Amino acid sequence: MAGHSTPIVPSSKQPAVIPRTPSSTIPSMRSAFSPAPSLASVSSASTSISTKSIYDKNLNRRAPEVSLSSFSFLFSEIIQNLQKKANGIQDLEKRLNELGYHIGQRLLELTTLRDGKLAKRETKVLGVLQLIHSIIWRQIFGKQADGLEKSRDSDFEYMLIDNNPLVSQFISVPKEMSQLNCAAFVAGIIEAILDGYQFTANVTAHTVETDEFPLRTVFLVKFEPDVVTRELSYK
Repeated sequence: MAGHSTPIVPSSKQPAVIPRTPSSTIPSMRSAFSPAPSLASVSSASTSISTKSIYDKNLNRRAPEVSLSSFSFLFSEIIQNLQKKANGIQDLEKRLNELGYHIGQRLLELTTLRDGKLAKRETKVLGVLQLIHSIIWRQIFGKQADGLEKSRDSDFEYMLIDNNPLVSQFISVPKEMSQLNCAAFVAGIIEAILDGYQFTANVTAHTVETDEFPLRTVFLVKFEPDVVTRELSYK
């Protein structure tokens, strides 16, 4: 696969163009020829910019800061880079899962810091899944997941459903890799959050398309035996 496989590229379907705001318009002639700032003001401005870091940002700021276009192209580059190192589709999905796992660990830390003393420790399987379905999903994608269902085959298998996952919307996958599911990245995020709450599980992403939602993805959550034993002890 490495070196000779068809590269995964951004889809021709692009996100909607963000309209220009007044701050991005061309300045008037008067402002264009305004006096240049003094050296003192330039020096102080550069000093203030250079001292700013990510640690100066407010942890409680919840407004979205990432452009959808930027994320789409960055995620596409990540997949292409991992594709060069992977030995097949399963290996590529595993690498995406591992990358998502690291993101999930940091997301859980941020969520805990934001909640502070109000943080609630989930002790039941259904409680932690509802947390991911609502609060966590909204933090990542700006909306709740589209469904949370219990598997009919097992009492400790659950399914989180996203009808149109963001990570799959703008990715064009070649025909020979049609079985690839880029949402393995999101599965890694879910798995990390469950592990952080001491609900160890294996999470996999599966495309279950419908006529209305061709990208519909089901995240299958299979909890480990120790979680099952603990849950049964609460009954």
